[in-house]
Amino acid sequence: MSQYQAPLNDILFNLFDVWQLDKYWQQQSQLSELIEADTAKAILEEAAKICEQQLAPLSGEADRQGAKLQDGKVTLPQHYQTVYQSLTEGGWTGLSGDPHFGGMGMPKALSMMVDEMLCSADIAFSLYPGLTAGACVALLQHADDATKALYLPKMYSGEWSGTMCLTESHAGSDLGIMRTTAKPTDDGSYLLSGSKIFITAGEHDLTSNIIHLVLAKLPDAPAGSRGISLFLVPKFLPDSAGEPGERNTVTVGSIEHKMGINGSATCVLNFDEAKGYLIGESHRGLACMFTMMNYERLSMGSQGLGAAERAYQNALSYAKERLQGRISEKDANKAEPIIGHADVRRMLLNIKAMNEAGRTFATWVASLLDKAKYDNCPASAQRANLLTPIAKAFMTDQGFDACVTAQQIFGGHGYVKEWGMEQLVRDVRIAQIYEGTNGIQAADFMLRKVAADQGLVLLTLLAEIKDEMASVPIHTAESLHLYIDQLQSLTAELLAQDSRAQSTNACDYLTLVSYVLYGYMWYKNLAALKNTSHSESFTEAKQYTAAYYFERILPKAEGLLAVLRCDSAIMDKFATDHF
Repeated sequence: MSQYQAPLNDILFNLFDVWQLDKYWQQQSQLSELIEADTAKAILEEAAKICEQQLAPLSGEADRQGAKLQDGKVTLPQHYQTVYQSLTEGGWTGLSGDPHFGGMGMPKALSMMVDEMLCSADIAFSLYPGLTAGACVALLQHADDATKALYLPKMYSGEWSGTMCLTESHAGSDLGIMRTTAKPTDDGSYLLSGSKIFITAGEHDLTSNIIHLVLAKLPDAPAGSRGISLFLVPKFLPDSAGEPGERNTVTVGSIEHKMGINGSATCVLNFDEAKGYLIGESHRGLACMFTMMNYERLSMGSQGLGAAERAYQNALSYAKERLQGRISEKDANKAEPIIGHADVRRMLLNIKAMNEAGRTFATWVASLLDKAKYDNCPASAQRANLLTPIAKAFMTDQGFDACVTAQQIFGGHGYVKEWGMEQLVRDVRIAQIYEGTNGIQAADFMLRKVAADQGLVLLTLLAEIKDEMASVPIHTAESLHLYIDQLQSLTAELLAQDSRAQSTNACDYLTLVSYVLYGYMWYKNLAALKNTSHSESFTEAKQYTAAYYFERILPKAEGLLAVLRCDSAIMDKFATDHF
């Protein structure tokens, strides 16, 4: 019963009013002939139709059918084939791919909006094209020309799909202790042996070939993560014509029985001297794989936002129709829609305010990646690198919270399968875990993104935001100045701590920075309304939602500031048996 309608008005508002990316595209020589506002709108409208009409209505059925393994073959929910064919025919699987190899060449800011819609429609399905897009990014940046020419056109077209194979049963985030090996052969290829777990889209029936990107260690590998190399291991070895030929010795051992995303085949893959090919330099595989992982971490943010958007839409519809209680007390015998209840409004506004700020934030990060790519801009790359852990961690935390809150609005109906809310809660929960847990994202943000450069990139950004707000003051957002001042001061205090204390404070610090930057997102929304013309309803809704954020959500920063100024040493005063 769960429905979905793509929020095209807000997506277009963010692309063209808040960030004015249509102007950037026309000024950029590599994009001006490919994309402008009307083309972007047409692309988004067509993607919305697929998501709304073909995918979203059957997401519950996909959850019930799930992925099934029988006789070494994995079959997916029946309608996935039809939807995937629609995507490939429309070129969606190569939307942001390099045109030299058959991709459409669209900017990341546009493809990320499509990602959000796919995730709203069905997170499990979105993983198949999403993993392939990430694998293509890694190959484009690190593979040799011959490998690109052979694999990228078929992956962009959707004929072949991709995976990334990192995790082993004993080695999750600690990849340095992995046991998968790669033995060189006389013909320049390698024979890979080992087992990988949690491999999304590791085996399925959507494509004629699956291209695995696998981390393994060469015989002369240094110890730890510095000894990891990256290999391309096809399910079927391409023949002389570049078509799937001999079956490689990589097989699926099992598929995981999970809490959610049941339509996604999460596999154990066994490599038994499977033929593979080195990508990039020996012992530099982790750096190559992180090219893909950083893009996937942004996609996790899309999963959080996509699920939250669908949850909000359904909770809002339910709240308008569900008659329960008497708010006005004018008629003791007449129940009224629950949207009149103060607590229901609180829950809806919390979701709405965070969703819309999250969409602005996602567009911002994607646009920074575009500027880093097309303008070869180091500053944009550094800023995108800083913000990626927030996109992954904060957006998925908020996505899960939004789905639970929306489920609460349904009351008991939210707990039963009929309404689809419990599926959203189950499906989005994984986004906080895979591609590096959110605790790891926070540690990465604190230690590698902020402390590593003594806060240079973050503090420069905060100073620029203050300058922007001073030049274009907006009364509603005045309180943001105070929180930025306090964040700047607190950051200096945290930078003076040792790494143990910084690690202890990492999660709370990432959350604090996120709330402040979401405040900046609402400032950008309000500033955009000054210079554009929208309906009275759209404008008032934005203004009231922004006011709600600044008055009812941003003050949560006060508690985080207080916590972060306390001595963190209490954590380590607990002996293990004290727990």
